[in-house]
Formats: sequence, C-alpha cells, structure tokens
Amino acid sequence: MATRVFFRKVSQKLRGFAATWLNNEQYPWVRRPPPHTPHGSPLRAAEVTRLPAAAIQLQHRPCGERAYSQQVRTVTLIPGDGIGPEISDSIVKVFEAANAPIQWEERQVTAIRGHSGNWMIPSDAKESMERNLIGLKGPLKTPIAAGHPSMNLLLRKTFDLYANVRPCASIEGYKTLYSDVDLVTIRENTEGEYSGIEHVIVDGVVQSIKLITDTASRRIAEYAFEYARANKRSTVTAVHKANIMRMSDGLFLRKCREVAENYRDIEFTEMFLDTVCLNMVQDPTKFDVLVMPNLYGDILSDLCAGLIGGLGVTPSGNIGTGGVAIFESVHGTAPDIAGKDLANPTALLLSAVLMLRHMQLQEFARRIEAACFDTIRDGKVVTGDLGGHSKCSEFTEEICRRVKDL
Repeated sequence: MATRVFFRKVSQKLRGFAATWLNNEQYPWVRRPPPHTPHGSPLRAAEVTRLPAAAIQLQHRPCGERAYSQQVRTVTLIPGDGIGPEISDSIVKVFEAANAPIQWEERQVTAIRGHSGNWMIPSDAKESMERNLIGLKGPLKTPIAAGHPSMNLLLRKTFDLYANVRPCASIEGYKTLYSDVDLVTIRENTEGEYSGIEHVIVDGVVQSIKLITDTASRRIAEYAFEYARANKRSTVTAVHKANIMRMSDGLFLRKCREVAENYRDIEFTEMFLDTVCLNMVQDPTKFDVLVMPNLYGDILSDLCAGLIGGLGVTPSGNIGTGGVAIFESVHGTAPDIAGKDLANPTALLLSAVLMLRHMQLQEFARRIEAACFDTIRDGKVVTGDLGGHSKCSEFTEEICRRVKDL
C-alpha cells in the first residue's frame, strides 16, 4: 500500500512538472528552435588554444571588419566576486597597452527576485548584454545548497548560452605532467542535470530531473562539427552513458550520429564517459574535439584543465543564439587571496583573447596572447601558482611592457 501511494505521488509530481516546464520561458528552445545555419556557410578558423568563439554565429557579426580594425566596440564587463575585480583590472590595463579598440561597460551581477518570485539578473546588466552582445566575466560566487541559484547558470538561461567551448593546450614554459595536450571540450550548456529542476517527492526523497531534448542535442552537435571543420580538426567524439541512461543519453547520442552524417569530412567516434576519463589521463593526445551533455562537460573540462596546469590558465567561452557570447574565467573567487595582489589573471586574459578573435580582432588577439605566453615562458615575472614570486600587478605590467613592443 505504501509503495502504491509513493509512486502515485511521484506520478502527480511529474505531471505537474511537465505542465509547468512546457510553459516555462526559461526553456525557449522547446517552442522556438534556433535558426538553422546552412552547411557550407563561411567559417573562420581562430587559433589561440584553438577556440573560435561561435563558428555557427558568424552570420550575426558585421561583415568586412579588418583583422586590425580600429572601430571601437563596447563590451559588457562583469568583474565578479573575490579576486574578480583585480584580474578584471589587469585585463583592462593590458587592452589599453595594446590599444585594443574596446571600451568597457562595467556591470555588477547579483541574483534578485522578480515580481513573479523567479530569480533573475539585474535589469541594467541584462540590458547591457542585449545591447552589446559580447561580455567578459570574472568569477561569481554561488551559495552551496542554499540561497539563490548559481549566477553562472542564471546567465546561461537568460541569454540561452547553449555552448561552452573550452580549449586545453599545453603552455610552453609551464611544466606539467603532460607537454602535448591540444584538445577542446564542447559542452551543452542549458539542460541535462543542470536544468535546475528539483523537488521533494515525500520527506526524505528528492528528485532531480535530467532534461535532454532533441533540439538542444542537435544544435550542440552541429556546433561541435562546425567548430571542428572551421579549425581544421579531424575528429569529434561524443561522450555519453547511453548504456545506462538509454533514453536521455540515448537521445543525445542519436542526434550526434544523425548530425555526423552531414560531416563526412570529420571523423566521428563515440565513447563512454568513464572510458574517456581513463584514456584521457593515460594519453590525452588521443582526443581532438569532444562534445557532451552538461554535467559530463562540467566534470571532463575541469579534468582536461588539470592536464595543462589548472583552471588558472584555462580560457572559456559561452556561445548563445542571436550573436550573444560571454567569455569567462572558470576558476573560483579565491576569497582567501582577494585584495592581496596575488591572483593570476591568465585565465581571464586568455578568455579575453578568445573574445577578440570572436570579434574578428585577430591582430590584437595575437599580440596580447604572445605577450602573455612569452611572459610565462620567460618565467621571471610570474605569479605564485605559475612557479614565481611576483604580484598580480607586476605580472600585468610585464605583459603590458611586452605587448607594447610587439
């Protein structure tokens, strides 16, 4: 009897969830699939650590922009929390030294409740991003198991930032266990276990919904193959656990297979998540471009970052529909060193380089990247986590000096 009552309550919860979800504006792709990009449309290869931010979104950018354009563009700057303001200030200084044609529109992002009771970002930050389309974001703190939801998750949902692209490539002069890493993780950013749909069924029983849709799976697969083609990469690997989650991961894998049929010039492989993790730490050179659902991407991209030295040297970009893109450092807020001039701005700086390439400001990106990598390779003026003893401000000044000479 108790078992029947339990499952009746589960059934009622799921029916209620389905009715709510299908009418929820937080999941716009259910009713409004993104515009299709015809295969064979002009694509641009962008090399840093191999991230062109949004091969699929090129049609939204101005045409005819030169690699060394002097047209000033406005970017929304979200400094973030903890060490965020310090490393953001470093990026502003480096851009000034490079004379990059960027002006910053600074906005603070904190969670607020709307009239309906839903959590949202401040209206001035939302309007700034909608106006500028491009954003650069420092780390944001998130309460653990309490308080408001993750601000990073809220930003992804607000702007439908469906693709997280994180390149991992070994940095010369920064010694790690691996010296020849060169791969890219592409993570579906809007659904899966991170849909944020959880509820209590009965006391002591909590259910979390893993949401996988046809539309979101197809568009992240298309993005991965477009990315590989644009960057002259040879292989796309779909990461999954369809042997266990046959319906959800099965749908994701099926869409990847269907999309692969349209990209015969790119080799397609599929692999279980646990097998990928095993093979990755044994020999990361086996992998090229990996595409996966949300949770797997969160875990695997951090694992890959560890291969090249950690999140402090790993750039990241989030690509959305309508030309919106937010580039970010993916490390934490490091409150223990905030305000002490000890932070390493490399991850945010390399993310800003990806942003410049996304904006087709190739020459500025090349100079800033070269100055950063030359400084790290030289090893004389680097922060503590890079093996040196210099302050954040000193590291920044050295990069500025070098970028002026390039």
